[in-house]
Amino acid sequence: MGAKSRRAKSPTTPNGSLGRTSGRKHNGHAAGMNSNVELLRRNISHETSTSEGAAANLMARDTFSLDDPVPKQPTINNHGFFDLPPKDQRNFGLLVLLYFLQGIPLGLATGSVPFLLKNHMSYGEIGIFSLASYPYSLKLFWSPIVDAVWSPKVGRRKSWIVPIQLLSGIGMLWLGSRIESMMELTGKPGGPSVWGFTAWWFFLVLMCATQDIAVDGWALTLLTPGNVSYASTAQTVGLTAGQFLSYTVFLAFHSKDFANKWFRTEPLDHGLLSLGGYLNFAGWAYIVVTVGLALLKREEKTRNEDGIWDVYKIMWGVLKLKNIQTIILVHLIAKIGFQANDGVTGLKLLDKGFGTDNMALTVLIDFPFEIGLGYYAGKWSQEYTPMRLWCWGFAGRLAAAVLAQFIVSIFPAGGVTSWYLLAVIAQHVFSTFTNTVMFVAVAAFHARIADPVIGGTYMTLLATVCNLGGTFPRFFVLRMVDYFTSATCIPGSSSEPTSAAAAVTEPFSCAVQADKERCLAGGGTCEMHRDGYYIVNILCVLIGVVTFVLFIRPKVLQLQALPLWAWRLSSAPSASKY
Repeated sequence: MGAKSRRAKSPTTPNGSLGRTSGRKHNGHAAGMNSNVELLRRNISHETSTSEGAAANLMARDTFSLDDPVPKQPTINNHGFFDLPPKDQRNFGLLVLLYFLQGIPLGLATGSVPFLLKNHMSYGEIGIFSLASYPYSLKLFWSPIVDAVWSPKVGRRKSWIVPIQLLSGIGMLWLGSRIESMMELTGKPGGPSVWGFTAWWFFLVLMCATQDIAVDGWALTLLTPGNVSYASTAQTVGLTAGQFLSYTVFLAFHSKDFANKWFRTEPLDHGLLSLGGYLNFAGWAYIVVTVGLALLKREEKTRNEDGIWDVYKIMWGVLKLKNIQTIILVHLIAKIGFQANDGVTGLKLLDKGFGTDNMALTVLIDFPFEIGLGYYAGKWSQEYTPMRLWCWGFAGRLAAAVLAQFIVSIFPAGGVTSWYLLAVIAQHVFSTFTNTVMFVAVAAFHARIADPVIGGTYMTLLATVCNLGGTFPRFFVLRMVDYFTSATCIPGSSSEPTSAAAAVTEPFSCAVQADKERCLAGGGTCEMHRDGYYIVNILCVLIGVVTFVLFIRPKVLQLQALPLWAWRLSSAPSASKY
């Protein structure tokens, strides 16, 4: 019996955006792959404009079957950027600019600021700061509101983008005027708490996540239907460029060692660019672009087709599927094995004296490798079944975590040498590559199993849970590093205490950063007895190996072998066929 008889009437899905979860790695292949994902999620069609009409059109095709290995995808134009109509080229540039702005505070919150905080905070306090990135992993919960509530006078997407970007710009200007003193005093007696500092960055990331939902939806109407695949390309280019500027480029120009080595004849005690100055620049850029957007860009009139509660009902229906519950559990535990490597290795290298200039150089060299190796990961995802490739990437990523620990353990006593810098770069490239393989493979699997009729809700739910699995363990991992670390301050064995610090006269624990700074300022030496990083990394890897062998690998291969009807809200197969 055909597929039409096996599907009950599906609930409606919004014709706008539920937002792609963008707090993830982007690479060259992701741009091409995400175009297919986007078409599956939005179910773009020239023939239908409603969810029920799209469903009827899809199921009426002779080639439609729930048992097909890959769902049939709409035909898109296959020509280059310069062959696009001038209007599409201009709108593509606008999308790149909006995604670029989004990447600026994201690159700071998830990349640069944690490295700069290592000089002022313990690993546990940096773990608290990592909570600032949570909005990107949870935006699914308010994306239906962004999609359904808006002002017809302003425009469906501009109703959110304009005020959100203005608030972001003002927030960065306010933070930029105070950030240096806040970082110095955070966590110290009489200074702001780490929770208050984190709250400001949580606000900025929340604004970015909400802007991303609106921009994702606008991309589908800014570009003509046949060229909508360029929306994901615009996201990849813009977001990656913004994060690259705020992470790699900013770290390099903020480093005094980098500036003294490459740009100065006489060394100075500061870099070329301060964090406060960069935030002020970004804040004004936000405001200027937003004012220009409000005055110069007119949005086409649209209308609501589905209510907020319709989308929440769809999400609840998807969550009740047994196979979805299994893949959610896999996503929530799968990244535990890599958390110490992803969240602590870079900080530990800085703690040992690797230097922000060398860290910036490492990430800079890693960037083109990430793009090129991502292309091959995309090719492999077509040659092999996605989750088998994902399992290979999983095993490689566990190996990368072990290799990272070895690299940290052999840090040269005399400082960074050329061979050690090359070893760190090689380890970083390998870790990034295995991460990219896993991302490309799981994205391909999500695109395969998502129901095209309710693809927006389905894909966003899966992407949100996948990102959450890499976000929530980091807080606990960083706290555990401090817990397992043992160090003692030995008095009177170093230089004289500074004028502002009391001399150390008795030994005390200097396992956390604040105590370590007090020890050094008081003329003592902080002797490490047990480094919590090594213990936590081994624990994470062991958990990763055990869960991978006993549960994750068998389950994902089993889920991959299921027919497509097992992933649908109406999953009962036809009795005449089964």
